Amino acid sequence: MRVNVTVNGEQRQADDVWEGESLLFMLRERLGLPGSKNACEQGECGSCTVYLDDVPVCACLVAAGQAQDRSVRTVEGLADGDSLDPVQEAFVEAGAVQCGFCTPGLVVQAHDLLDRVPNPSDPEIREALAGNLCRCTGYEKILDAVRLAASRR
Repeated sequence: MRVNVTVNGEQRQADDVWEGESLLFMLRERLGLPGSKNACEQGECGSCTVYLDDVPVCACLVAAGQAQDRSVRTVEGLADGDSLDPVQEAFVEAGAVQCGFCTPGLVVQAHDLLDRVPNPSDPEIREALAGNLCRCTGYEKILDAVRLAASRR
């Protein structure tokens, strides 16, 4: 099947999408957007988090066909050309990136949190990021990054 979708503000088309294909597979393999990571394929780790019609979802759990005529925003779409989003900048500056596998999902989820709650408390940050797993850090640098991004927005 053919899927027509707006990705990061641009109308895109994916051909030969099979019935059980995930949005994550379509984004990475058919549309060339490798930012969202494929880790658990069960919606448990958050590495594949993207916006679907402005709502964060695990792209591994969404069928590609469900994106037909909808809007998807990936971690790549947060940047404005060569200028990173303040959340992306804060993750780099705070040292919240180690292996980087969890980073795209954490950045999208933190971005969503800060859009909803401009100055979140630590418990609010922890709750918002609870669905995103990181195997490298103790999460403190990630919390630092969200606090830094909040202070700059």
